[in-house]
Amino acid sequence: MNSRLLVDIHLDLSFNAIDFNRDLRWSLERIRRSELGMKDQPFRARGTVCFPEMRRGRVGVCVATQLARYVDPFSRMPGWRSPEQAWAFTQAQHAWHLEMERVGELRQLRTGNEVRSHADLWLQADDDAAARLPIGYVLSLEGADSILTWRHLETAFGYGLRLLGPVHYGPGIHGQGTDALGPLTPRGRELLREMRRLGIILDATHLSDDSLQDALRHWDGPVWASHSNCRSLAHWNRQLTDSQIRELAGRGAVIGMAFDAIMMIHGWIHLQSRPQDFNLRLETIIDHMDHVCQLTGTARHLALGSDLDGGFGTEQIPLGLDSIADLQLLGGMLERRGYSAADIEGIFYGNALRFLTENLPR
Repeated sequence: MNSRLLVDIHLDLSFNAIDFNRDLRWSLERIRRSELGMKDQPFRARGTVCFPEMRRGRVGVCVATQLARYVDPFSRMPGWRSPEQAWAFTQAQHAWHLEMERVGELRQLRTGNEVRSHADLWLQADDDAAARLPIGYVLSLEGADSILTWRHLETAFGYGLRLLGPVHYGPGIHGQGTDALGPLTPRGRELLREMRRLGIILDATHLSDDSLQDALRHWDGPVWASHSNCRSLAHWNRQLTDSQIRELAGRGAVIGMAFDAIMMIHGWIHLQSRPQDFNLRLETIIDHMDHVCQLTGTARHLALGSDLDGGFGTEQIPLGLDSIADLQLLGGMLERRGYSAADIEGIFYGNALRFLTENLPR
């Protein structure tokens, strides 16, 4: 099948640029070669995302995150020692986005009309034109530990923040994240009220079961899960249960399929398992898509939220997926599984665009 527009609703671009010192304007080969011999992270020299590869894969629109977690000083989890430091780090990420806009690599999309207009540019562009187009991004915050006051939240909304996940891994200021237990904190419920007042979309990803239930009880606005797979196929509380998928779908959510191996299969052991140990292939993600379709009766709730280079590289993704551009291979795989052309276009870009144009400020 011919390449088509692809909307990726979860990429940690600024985190890679600022924290891991990657110039995403470089080619993938150059980034990898520059990291040969580096030992600080297991994914060095194994990255999959850069602007040239995004353009080659026609990833013309994405949701780009800010990410900075606060952790208790006695915690063994990585993170900043104060929320003030976390806020400062998100501002460095914001500054990087602005610089990439200045040099023409990125274009921020703040409204539904801007998202639709920019997507249309990419849909109409041939490959030569696409190689020169800026990549559109909608700004998201993954984990809200950096929100010091509601004035800080207003400031972030003012510079374009449009989606927010209250927690990340472990306990957070606003609730309980992956591998933690319990509901939202009182401050977390207040955060939801402030988000609703401003018009910020709730991202359910990373909320613990209790915190997700609590959030949905107190939230009547738009919600999605930017990068979450099916727990029945990859048993870990990081994934969504069948009942959670039905609940989110009933609220009109889309769910972004993620390509981290630990989120795709049972039994993956972090820092030990290898994709070849499980014969993990790109087709595995279609099993997750099929499961969502069976639960909801439609493909309208599916999107791609790849999370590629989200703290891992080719050592922890399916075999045959070497670059973000390879996500285009999913088109033929979906077709062979019996998905219609309309379903495939929805998964690639249509469902995410519909959700964003309907729920972002107009």
